[in-house]
Amino acid sequence: HGGDENFVLQDEGSIDKYLGVNIRQIDKDSFELTQPFLIERITSFLGIADGKTNEKLTPVGKPLLNKDLLGVPRKYDWEYRGAIGMLTYLTGSVRPDIAMATHQCARFSVNPMRSHEQAVMRIGRYLLSTKEKGMIYRPDSDRGIEVFVDADFAGGWDPEDALNADNVYSRTGYVICYAGCPIYWQSKLQTEIALSTAEAEYIALSQALRETIPMTNLMREMNVIFPLYLPQPKFVLKVREDNQSCIAMTNNPKFTPRTKHIAIKYHHFRKHVKTHSNPDGFIEIEYCQTEEQMADIFTKPVRDDIFFKLRLKMLNW
Repeated sequence: HGGDENFVLQDEGSIDKYLGVNIRQIDKDSFELTQPFLIERITSFLGIADGKTNEKLTPVGKPLLNKDLLGVPRKYDWEYRGAIGMLTYLTGSVRPDIAMATHQCARFSVNPMRSHEQAVMRIGRYLLSTKEKGMIYRPDSDRGIEVFVDADFAGGWDPEDALNADNVYSRTGYVICYAGCPIYWQSKLQTEIALSTAEAEYIALSQALRETIPMTNLMREMNVIFPLYLPQPKFVLKVREDNQSCIAMTNNPKFTPRTKHIAIKYHHFRKHVKTHSNPDGFIEIEYCQTEEQMADIFTKPVRDDIFFKLRLKMLNW
């Protein structure tokens, strides 16, 4: 029985599966989360489970996808939306490395063409070669909440399709970590058109903190019951950003947002940022070199060597 409420608690033993996720204890300091059966289902769904097709080293390549209305029709008859649904579930559970690739494919679920089909099958071939892989967690008790956030400014811009506004939306990518372990990640297009790289990064920063600030408050409440590592004397939220202009906009009290969409994004978190004029803020914006920016993997197709490096930092393999 637990607490004054006398809830009945039952010891079910060690956990090895949860919502389709396999949980394996590696040693006393680390554990692994995998979903090999879902990956096997996805590759069978795409007709590549026998491994006869070429394996892919990365899940996404260049150029970025577009509507491709004048392109070649699809070759296979597997259900496009069904594949996207399974990939999206896998992305949100144990495979953030395919987040950007999956999201860009999901945008074209209404009228997929051969180029979109090939992009989905590339993700499948990548999973086929890494089906036993997932996330390896090695909690670091000295690290609190950290956010890595990045943006790709108008990455889909194509001069040959200059009239299509969808091509100039920037992409936001971020990952929220606690104790050095990823707990929430996102890759999505921004909802308004940014006018510069710094503005795209600032919008991304605002989107990431929209998720992180409530999570921070929740962890403060949990800390009353379950002791968490919350850096003293204040609960500091460290945000890693690789754009110096964006950091200057965040830290400079003289910066004046002159347009409404930036003003809203500016003021919703600005009061929480720790600066000389606001020493009680619990958010610290720190510079992160692009090569160490984990969120880069969520914003665009990166070089193979960078992809492997960032995947190692995030998933530990």
